[in-house]
Amino acid sequence: MRARALKDITLQLQNAAASAGRPGPRLLAVSKTQDATAVAELADAGQRAFGENYVQEAAGKAAKLAGRGLEWHLIGHLQSNKAPVAAALFDWVQTVDRPKLVEALARHRPADRPPLNVLIQVNIDDEASKHGCQPDDVPALARTIAAEPRLCLRGLMAIPTPHPDPERRRDAFRRTHALFDALRAGYPTVDTLSMGMSDDYAIAIAEGATMVRIGTALFGARPPKGA
Repeated sequence: MRARALKDITLQLQNAAASAGRPGPRLLAVSKTQDATAVAELADAGQRAFGENYVQEAAGKAAKLAGRGLEWHLIGHLQSNKAPVAAALFDWVQTVDRPKLVEALARHRPADRPPLNVLIQVNIDDEASKHGCQPDDVPALARTIAAEPRLCLRGLMAIPTPHPDPERRRDAFRRTHALFDALRAGYPTVDTLSMGMSDDYAIAIAEGATMVRIGTALFGARPPKGA
């Protein structure tokens, strides 16, 4: 079932990109709350990159699925005290939003691992309930990351306000893409704009997303909390 879902969403992403005249984006399968068996099923179907919200949950799955060549992305808020584990566990951290976290991740990235790929999370709509730095803080944070040899600045991540009408998110995607273009002009390693999810990926792709984070369309709806 999940193999079919992966095939379907991959085709839909390709069609959305073609319709917008954009390159096809990378697919990040959002596997938070899913067990290792579900992840393995998608991995067997060819999916390589998986996104997790919590360090401890990801660590358990990564241990069970070791040796499969999977790529693990942290897409949830990271507390600085969990940076030592995250720096060793993940291939990417998409939620870097403050200098203290940059320093902690760089200090704890193992010397025998490649530099940790990081994205700056931008609170593009200035929502009090969301993490992420302010758009005006991106240049300074980028300089801080670029100065750390154990980190590799790859781009930006954003989660616009989830308006019921996905079209209302278009302006936020457009503004994030403008920030990305400015960042890319100054740093040769910048190549990734992570934005768009199951219900708005087509708009995100049209506005320049190079990576989309898909969970529901691959795994189905998550059970309600406490269920």
